[in-house]
Amino acid sequence: MGKSASNIRIVDGGDYPDYPISAKDRLDSHYFLAWNLKRWRGSEFRKKADPEVGWYGFQLFCIAQDGTPIGTLPCDEQQLAFDLNLPLEKWQALLDRAINPRHGWYKVQCDNSEVRWAHEVVTEVALEALVGSHKNAANKSKGRERKRLGDLKDSLERNGFTHLTKNPGYVERLDAWLIEHRSDRNRTESVMREGMDAIALRGI
Repeated sequence: MGKSASNIRIVDGGDYPDYPISAKDRLDSHYFLAWNLKRWRGSEFRKKADPEVGWYGFQLFCIAQDGTPIGTLPCDEQQLAFDLNLPLEKWQALLDRAINPRHGWYKVQCDNSEVRWAHEVVTEVALEALVGSHKNAANKSKGRERKRLGDLKDSLERNGFTHLTKNPGYVERLDAWLIEHRSDRNRTESVMREGMDAIALRGI
């Protein structure tokens, strides 16, 4: 993947694993966080962290959902303290504890050339959310296509071109022409006739 030259901040010169989610991937409707309760209850972090550390650790899981890439945190401690509504000194004191809020997080190399914090479980959740988002988008796209083809077929039949709709693939070919050449216009009878003439002329 190409790397953007803008807004890049290399945190340090370490050699880190590549993060599997692109900075270009977004979850605009990411309102819910999948939470494996059994896994959480059995985690070392929940068992060993004191309540204060556990609270801020959970906040990091949530904040990372809005990260770029999704599921990551900045390496800038001042920024993290701000995101947690903590004074920088308080945040640094929490990090000094044996089990701290960033327990389990490690540095990764992102495809925008930035080094950020990632967490195995948070990454897993983000990847699953992306898969679900892509499936939903694909289903919506297929649904829109079915409706568009159905509407076009109905329109052809209303205008006396039922014989053309019985031609295998004709509605799809006409739809493709209209998308390519008249996507900015309503599919009126005159526009459809223009497409039909073009198809007949080009033999497509």
